[in-house]
Amino acid sequence: MKKRIFYFCCILLITNISLLKDGLCITIAEEEELAREFTKAALHHAQIIKDPMLVNYINEVGKKILAEFPPQPFTYHFSIIKEDAYNAFAAPAGNIFINTGLIEAMDSEEELAGILSHEIAHAACRHISQKIESSSKIGLATFAGLAAGIFLGISGAGAAAANAVSMSAVAAGQSLSLAYSREHERQADQLGLKYLNKAGYSGTGSLSILKKIRNKQWFGSDVIPTYVTTHPALEERIAYISAWTDTQENRAQVSRGQDSGFRKAHSRILALYSDENIALEKLEAEFKKNPDDPAAAYGYGLILSRTGKREQAIFHFKKALEKRMLDPYILKDLGITYFSDGRYAQALKTLEGSVSMDSEDPEGMFFLGRTQMEMKKFEAAETTFRELTEKYPDYKQAFYYLGEACGRQDNFEDAHYYLGIYYNDRKDFKNAGFHLEKALAHTKDPDRKLKIEEMLKQLKMERKQIDEELKKKSPTGQ
Repeated sequence: MKKRIFYFCCILLITNISLLKDGLCITIAEEEELAREFTKAALHHAQIIKDPMLVNYINEVGKKILAEFPPQPFTYHFSIIKEDAYNAFAAPAGNIFINTGLIEAMDSEEELAGILSHEIAHAACRHISQKIESSSKIGLATFAGLAAGIFLGISGAGAAAANAVSMSAVAAGQSLSLAYSREHERQADQLGLKYLNKAGYSGTGSLSILKKIRNKQWFGSDVIPTYVTTHPALEERIAYISAWTDTQENRAQVSRGQDSGFRKAHSRILALYSDENIALEKLEAEFKKNPDDPAAAYGYGLILSRTGKREQAIFHFKKALEKRMLDPYILKDLGITYFSDGRYAQALKTLEGSVSMDSEDPEGMFFLGRTQMEMKKFEAAETTFRELTEKYPDYKQAFYYLGEACGRQDNFEDAHYYLGIYYNDRKDFKNAGFHLEKALAHTKDPDRKLKIEEMLKQLKMERKQIDEELKKKSPTGQ
């Protein structure tokens, strides 16, 4: 109950901090700054899924729809949040988020496309930017925290700022807020359906997924979907979309191949990012119902591997590969399962095949390097991890194994340097300092020496800052 009150108050608050002049928006540059602040808040409070297969798929569907829209001022990004709650939202500057819980509730790419097109329309209409202007007394960073609190369902985000605004102003804007929000939803539906249809979707998925969201409310007030609090007028939207689909001729239909992609992504989300007992039950039932469906075999293999039933998992991955022989993701997961089972020769062969077909998958490269390490192929492992860290410098775990591979070949300068990077990222000051000091003593490269000195300087500053904060929190202040 408290959360719902907070959501509602935040919506009203944001409405009232803007002047609500017709069509008035912050600038593109300001919205991009707002997006950066919002992303910081989102990353602090939510788990953004980095899974390459899921990221690629959600972006493929989103960009297929986006291609039908007029040219946009932003580069759009589509992301998945690991969260059971039914929600999807358009953050500032073309950043679209959708929760795993909402995707799990879907049955087709039509439904996914319906949700994404609606959120793209919100972003294209710049509805977020209309809620704040550059002259507002509330800064962009504070607004970003408030927005994150609404969209992510975090009762603490922006609470201090919310308390600073009088409740009388909030109450005064209640009717205006609701009317304005309904107008936004209507506009997003109208525009979203238009371009959704142009992209080859019928719009029936939009209707079916909204009905599922509505039905979620029937289970009790404590489980009202977050989507409903951020996307009002659900019944009106359902009526409008129903009427729209009834009047359409020559409805577009998603191809079987596209829906196959959805089923594979849907199975992966269920198998890897939901409750494993529920996932095991659902995916086993799905496989028994459709034993010849490679997506069903793949999903069942994933959950079997996750629950430690590796022999059965391998069998089902192979079954999926009978129909999808050149699928790098199925090959990768088979290879990872071989690795987890200690069958390194088979893992090596399978992962080499996966990486050769998709060299842009960091997870496949990572486990190929791990397998090479286990087989004492240290030079090959070093090559794999170097390539991985160059392509994906944010894949920090790879730096640890790159350091290990270098150390096993007596290359201690690189070993200490890469281990120092790894521990520095983890804020393990003791180990980071040790390895970076060792690397500094070994290196003769002036550029690397400067990098190490800068890292050590930053490390000391961060350590000092943390020590000072701890001292302030201590009862004696000492």
